[in-house]
Amino acid sequence: MRPQPTAPVGGPWPRLQRILVDTTFALLLLALLLVAGWLAARHDTSFDWTLAGRNSLSAESIALLERLPTGNGQRLSITVFAPRDHSVGRAVEQLVARYLRHRPELDVQWVDPHRAPERARDADVELLGQVLLEFDGRRENLSSLSESTLSGAIARLATARSPWVAVLEGHGERALEGGAGPDIGRFGQLLRQRGFRLQPLDLARTGQVPDNTDLLLVSMPSIALFPGEAQALVAFVQGGGNLLWLMDPTSEDTANDALMGLEPLATYLGLRPLPGRVVDATASAQGYESPTFAVVDDWPDHSLGHELERPAVLPSSRAFEAKAAPGWLIDATLTTGRNAWNETGPIRGEVVRDAALGEQPGPLPLAMVLTRPRAPDSGLDGAAAPVAAADADRGQALGGAQRQTRPQSDRQQRVIVVGDGDFLSNAHLASAENQTLALRMARWLVGMEDLITAPEGLDDRDNFRLSPLRGWAIAIGALFVAPALLLVAGLSLIWHRGRA
Repeated sequence: MRPQPTAPVGGPWPRLQRILVDTTFALLLLALLLVAGWLAARHDTSFDWTLAGRNSLSAESIALLERLPTGNGQRLSITVFAPRDHSVGRAVEQLVARYLRHRPELDVQWVDPHRAPERARDADVELLGQVLLEFDGRRENLSSLSESTLSGAIARLATARSPWVAVLEGHGERALEGGAGPDIGRFGQLLRQRGFRLQPLDLARTGQVPDNTDLLLVSMPSIALFPGEAQALVAFVQGGGNLLWLMDPTSEDTANDALMGLEPLATYLGLRPLPGRVVDATASAQGYESPTFAVVDDWPDHSLGHELERPAVLPSSRAFEAKAAPGWLIDATLTTGRNAWNETGPIRGEVVRDAALGEQPGPLPLAMVLTRPRAPDSGLDGAAAPVAAADADRGQALGGAQRQTRPQSDRQQRVIVVGDGDFLSNAHLASAENQTLALRMARWLVGMEDLITAPEGLDDRDNFRLSPLRGWAIAIGALFVAPALLLVAGLSLIWHRGRA
């Protein structure tokens, strides 16, 4: 007998209940997706798992953004002259997005130069992807874009001061615009990128250092200065000017290594260079074949050496006695290690220190950092009154050189004398911590030591250097271990299927 069909128990209610449950689940899932999308749009969070941090800002750029003033309606505006959906625009957007993560209030605009030619012409746009930065009435154009150039431009715009640097020339000094190894063209370029204004100074034509000079840069000439030019340099320092003097050795004959007409300046500062030039036994440990590379790795508790980890290297440097003229304070010194001395003989073959010839063991001062108080009106205050009186007598002895009075906000006169100029030359600026040290010297001398240094860009070349052990491990794993595992897995699968 065939069974009769029966009606569902409970009527249509279970089916309706199932429909309600499914609908409620779908609505809740849709609401969850909408809330997640809204939260993701409002709170953008990203993770950078690259070893070099190529998708994140450096600590210097982050500190720069944190110190960017925002009061009185000040707002950094970034205008990108490229379509946002263009390949160039997308590349710029990836970089700018890193800055927006830390300062979302930055005003970023995208302008197509083909659709807005008047605006592009007003901004002097010549290339697709050019970026215009505007802040507090100042603007700057960037044709090449990287974190280094963008952060450097922000640092310049956020700094109200643009220090003037006068660079002595006319007697065979290191060329400010030169590209040769001994020149300082690269250093000058870095200073300009950080807001410094550089001006060549020929005392044979001007007769004196301009009053608006914030820093005077003097490198050793190859032709001796005239007495009047040396008097002008002394008068500048006498009037409260800041000085960076690169006192290179000027002759291979260490016995006749003169100061090329700059003796009055050294006398005024009370500097006494030691005979000969420094040799350092630790240079070979740093990878340098010549012992004339003096290594500075014991950094003082000073702005110049703050948190530096690597050493600086000064090729063929003089050394000094740790003394200065009355009224000057030795604020810090950069010294060699104990395995260095001032060699007075020829530096070839094996050299040994000879105390009878006045060769002194290290540590030897390679750079003298001097300060003294400065009064806003007179150039010096009461603490340096004896020096001011001596200055007046010395001014008459120098032919009546007049003291300069220069209005300065910094109440401290600053002077750095380095026994070597090669460390910031084009040939050696990139060595060790030389570039960082040179830039810190310039900023400290003009009273801007708290200015954040823009990063120099990503250098991840070391990320792909493997030790021999790791290289062999990867090679053996790729050639033998991985194929063996695949073979074992295949045989195991065949065996299990055969048993089934």
